Amino acid sequence: MFKSLNFKVILFGFIFTFFSSFGQSFFLGLFNSSIRDALSITHGQFGSIYASATLLSSFILVWIGKKIDDVNILKFSSFVIILLATSCFIFSKISSVIFLFFAIFLMRLSGQGLMSHTATTTISRYFDRSRGKALSTTWLGLSLAEFTLPLFIVFLLNIIEWRNIWISISIIVILILPLVSFFLVRNVNLESREVSSEEKKIEKEIKQWKRIEVLKDYRFYIICINMLAMPWIATGTFVYQSYISTSKDWGPYIIAQSFMVYSVLSVITLFFSGFLIDKFSSRKLLIYMNIPLLLAAFVLFYFNNPISSFVFLGLIGISNGLANVLGSATWAEIYGVRYIGSIKALTTALMVFSTAFGTALFGILIDKGFSIEQIALVSASYISIAIIALFSIKSKLNPHYI
Repeated sequence: MFKSLNFKVILFGFIFTFFSSFGQSFFLGLFNSSIRDALSITHGQFGSIYASATLLSSFILVWIGKKIDDVNILKFSSFVIILLATSCFIFSKISSVIFLFFAIFLMRLSGQGLMSHTATTTISRYFDRSRGKALSTTWLGLSLAEFTLPLFIVFLLNIIEWRNIWISISIIVILILPLVSFFLVRNVNLESREVSSEEKKIEKEIKQWKRIEVLKDYRFYIICINMLAMPWIATGTFVYQSYISTSKDWGPYIIAQSFMVYSVLSVITLFFSGFLIDKFSSRKLLIYMNIPLLLAAFVLFYFNNPISSFVFLGLIGISNGLANVLGSATWAEIYGVRYIGSIKALTTALMVFSTAFGTALFGILIDKGFSIEQIALVSASYISIAIIALFSIKSKLNPHYI
């Protein structure tokens, strides 16, 4: 299905999305209780620190992320690797609230932000006719992490001090990722893209939008409110998974086990969505992206049985599988690939911002006495409004031609 260089680019993306997990909310949320116990802070305080640090990282990401358009991918990835390894080591040294803020800021910037940005921007720019399949294969890296790491980390937390886990992660990052980058993408550039001569003619006719032009396009904002639903709601769920477990009386391992269902359904959805995008385009699939997420909110609202945890996270997994691929392919289809790094730096920053919003909102609502059912209802309301807004412009999502 993929040629030699194509395979290397996909493998690079796969590995980078796997390692982006260390800065993802599902992973950091596993250390929520340990950190709160070490610093004697509440759910709301942790959420506020997490949200503000994430918010700062989203602002910085807009500036750093656009540099991927200007430098060789090997140089850019090397910078990201060093930043991630340093961030993991610093995270192991958290000793105060200020240190916690700084550590989360670095992890969110380097892990969730720049690692996934580097992977998806490289894939979106390099691939054309098989962009959907390439992106779906790339995101399997994160799905593998989501499938394997929660139970593994919960197990390790019972036998190893949490700070030592982060030191080990830092060492693994600096030993593995430089070799990965050097052997897989040192020869990759925009001119080596997977595009036929016929497709090059078509590509030249599609308007290549600059970021400033994108910001003036009303469609961008309607698409964004749909794209951002998954990050903020899932982040709130992952960061406060211990609160949800306590509220529902599910026990300490139910949600960790449910992540396996989440990951399996994410993988299945990724597999099929890649083929569907290449066949029908991401613009036509976008309207369906958040429907499983809406159903998940209703499951959390109505049901308390431990089995509902598997259904709840499974539905989130389906939306996640769709969102991961659509979130990269849609921008390339509508706005072209010439300035895709700059555009994706903005959209990735907005995604990171939305995770800060979700963390802060969940934390504030929890501290104000909202039940998890009421929080689910708030989430469902947002999703419904976003879907209705997108439906109203679904016929206007085609690219512009010159």
